[in-house]
Amino acid sequence: MATALLVIDAQRVYTTTGGELYCKDAGKTVAHINQLIERFRAKKEPVIFIRHVHKRDGSDLGRMFDFAGPAEDFGFKENSDEVTYDEKLAVPAKPDEIVKCRYSSFAGTGLHEKLKKMDVTRVVVTGFMTNFCCDTTARDAHDLDYYVDFILDATGTPGTAKMDQDQVRDAVGDFLGGGFARVMSTREFLEQFASA
Repeated sequence: MATALLVIDAQRVYTTTGGELYCKDAGKTVAHINQLIERFRAKKEPVIFIRHVHKRDGSDLGRMFDFAGPAEDFGFKENSDEVTYDEKLAVPAKPDEIVKCRYSSFAGTGLHEKLKKMDVTRVVVTGFMTNFCCDTTARDAHDLDYYVDFILDATGTPGTAKMDQDQVRDAVGDFLGGGFARVMSTREFLEQFASA
């Protein structure tokens, strides 16, 4: 039985200062993700990199941006700078990668089938955004009968109109911890992972 690290959307759209979706602690978040990547590689456990990308013509948008303004203003366009991995993310030359066009990393991607082939029973959720793609992926993983660890300080969000990043993280952690995932910090997870 294996444990897989999911590195979700650690892309420049979230880590570039001044961008609309910039997360103020993006550097710390990526550093925490890198700590986890390093430990997973050392233990020879799978690390799966996931990127959110849309076709330039918008033909794969579905309902993704119904609440974000005019459809023609959508982001995450293929081959744009914003969909590339953050330059500080520890991505190998040939990453095990999934590309998605929905919030959930499982929706239409083949991730579930890939994990089953690897005999994965537990997933560790990290990346961006805490309250969208990370949250949705964690909930879907739970419903697909994976054990889920949600590493709160290895996720990032710009917050909302009413809540800053810390408040969003706290709320998501409370909701997921109530029945979907074990919620912990990078340090807490690494301490447990070392003895597993």
